[in-house]
Amino acid sequence: MASNSTPPKSFATAPSSPPLLPSQATPPQGLLPLHELLLSISQKSPQELVSALSLGFVSEESTGTPLVVALALAWVVGAMFLLLFVVYIGVYAIAHFPRKAEPSENTYVTVTPSGEVSEPRALPRPGAHCEDEDIQISVVVPAYNEVARLGVMLEETVRVLEEWEGAAWEILIVDDGSKDGTAQTALEFARERGIAEDAFRVCRLVKNRGKGGAVTHGMQRARGKHILFADADGASKFADAQKLQAALQGGAEIAVGSRAHLVNTEAVVKRSFVRNFMMHCLHTLLYVFGVRSVGDTQCGFKMFTRSAVARIFPYMHNEGWIFDVEVLILAERKGVVVAEVPISWHEVAGSKVELAKDSVRMAVDLVAIRSAYALGIYDDGRRRRPVRAKEE
Repeated sequence: MASNSTPPKSFATAPSSPPLLPSQATPPQGLLPLHELLLSISQKSPQELVSALSLGFVSEESTGTPLVVALALAWVVGAMFLLLFVVYIGVYAIAHFPRKAEPSENTYVTVTPSGEVSEPRALPRPGAHCEDEDIQISVVVPAYNEVARLGVMLEETVRVLEEWEGAAWEILIVDDGSKDGTAQTALEFARERGIAEDAFRVCRLVKNRGKGGAVTHGMQRARGKHILFADADGASKFADAQKLQAALQGGAEIAVGSRAHLVNTEAVVKRSFVRNFMMHCLHTLLYVFGVRSVGDTQCGFKMFTRSAVARIFPYMHNEGWIFDVEVLILAERKGVVVAEVPISWHEVAGSKVELAKDSVRMAVDLVAIRSAYALGIYDDGRRRRPVRAKEE
């Protein structure tokens, strides 16, 4: 009778095989070894690879699954870089890069004690230490074709400054390439008022730069401890400059005159519908682009400490109407303390703003400012030091 017992198992150890080298290892199902994958890719034409990528697969026999992932990732990364490059070029195309000042623009004239207009004298060099310890307040007035309005503004300004207890002062008029005799009007005012020599200075720009360019030019060449820029139309009550100075003395580095509290008052309501509509559109854009800490960015009545001027104005780019926003963006990026101070204000006829054209330009410039800093096209000074003027 045959036995059904199972033959005894042998526990003898089989001779071990030598370990496989990496090149001899069998790849997982559907994958090719790296050297074969690279060889397969090198043998394909660019058209075949693009076609395979566009279909979303490549046959396992020819290339293997990893190529799909690699090509898809390369396509996504390449598309992102291409998009970023297009955006960069677009922003660069609309960005602003100020021209260098002409030699004559670094000079000023004043009225001498004899009533004559002086020969051009050198203004302080931007970046150089130019603070005059005796001057507490510098007033920078950008002026373009302001013969009709400048005299009224200067009359109020000088009256307040003369009554300002303990405040030595200077006024720097920056004639922004005017064609109507603005510089001569300013000098005639100084002569008639008998203002002390060098306390009243007039700098002429060879070619119009825009309000922002004129302000930037003057702010870097003023000598006072506190430096105010004020519009030539006299719309802001100049006596409120004392409120701005109080804010600086209280710890702020920039004091922004604000009309935000006047939005529902007669001073604003009486303005044209189009002007108010454009104002609200600008405020909406500013909110979208993250400028939210200041309710009124565009008021032409702002006072700075000398250190704030040094941290902001050497890095300014925009020379148009929206330059105030770049000032505040730079202040935010660099941690400069800003205080918003309510002031008195009234509408003055003769504005140089062309609502339709300038509103579009301001919107484009706002996009350019925010994007240029984000993309590194504009330098805010955190990567480099401002260029210092060489000693003579």
